[in-house]
Amino acid sequence: MKKLSYYVNAYQEQLKKGDIQQAYNGLVKYVMRLRTTLSKNLSDSYYFGNLFQGYMDYTYFYYSNDFLKERKLKLALVLNHTNMQFEIWLLGQTAPIQEKYWQSFKTSKWNKDRATKPKYSILETVLIENPNFNDLNLLSQQIEDRLVIISREIIDDIKKLN
Repeated sequence: MKKLSYYVNAYQEQLKKGDIQQAYNGLVKYVMRLRTTLSKNLSDSYYFGNLFQGYMDYTYFYYSNDFLKERKLKLALVLNHTNMQFEIWLLGQTAPIQEKYWQSFKTSKWNKDRATKPKYSILETVLIENPNFNDLNLLSQQIEDRLVIISREIIDDIKKLN
């Protein structure tokens, strides 16, 4: 393993170029605007939490409704920086809740390619695999359309458990 000073030097060199800061700031601002847009457009179905920037790995915000809240669950719209894709995650309020729902969902279509529980969630599914950041209005509409469909499917599957 390389020493920290190696990574710090590489990091500093990338920062000097300025591209990383521009990309990261642009992505975070976009997800912030997306959260605001979804909150306005979908306020009759969901309430939306604050934006979390993560550690250059994930930028996300939670959204939920009364049905999910009663079960101590919430959804998250996640920008996965490593894979540069938008995802929806189902999360539990506590580790026991996550484990309970993982047991129910581990053999479902949502986790068909997983042998182990995701690190942070009960399930993770790709919403937009190759986002086109050149047309943010179109991207926002695609995300909203898919978010509505996928969220409804996840909630319907939770309802089948109860």
